[in-house]
Amino acid sequence: MARLDLIHNSVKTALIKDGWIITADPFRIEYEEVKLYADLAAERPFAAKRGNIQIVVEVKSFAGKSNIHEFEQALGQYNLYRGFLSVIEPERKLFLAVSEEIFNEFFGLTAIKLIVKQQNLLLFAVNIEEETIVKWIE
Repeated sequence: MARLDLIHNSVKTALIKDGWIITADPFRIEYEEVKLYADLAAERPFAAKRGNIQIVVEVKSFAGKSNIHEFEQALGQYNLYRGFLSVIEPERKLFLAVSEEIFNEFFGLTAIKLIVKQQNLLLFAVNIEEETIVKWIE
């Protein structure tokens, strides 16, 4: 397993504050001979369906020298996880969690918005200081 991302605990706390129950930290994704770990799994009761909404979260701080390089890696990882989840747990939605600052500065770029839309990337932004979720993109 990889080390925790710099903003992992803030994202986890923000999910809990938002009413989510953390069900795995990390979340194991296993298909055939491949074993991977996403950062978190969470669920929240949903009365209208008499069930739970279930999500898997991959946390990224974009702390490297190049946000584009970080995005390339995150997108590859996201698509790998999404592919396996579609087979083993298709009811789960996969989200990328980023800081509010990265969301506003990097994910606000027109070129990045294009890729988010084309790739159907689900993400949310967290205010790291307040440990709250400030934006969901589905």
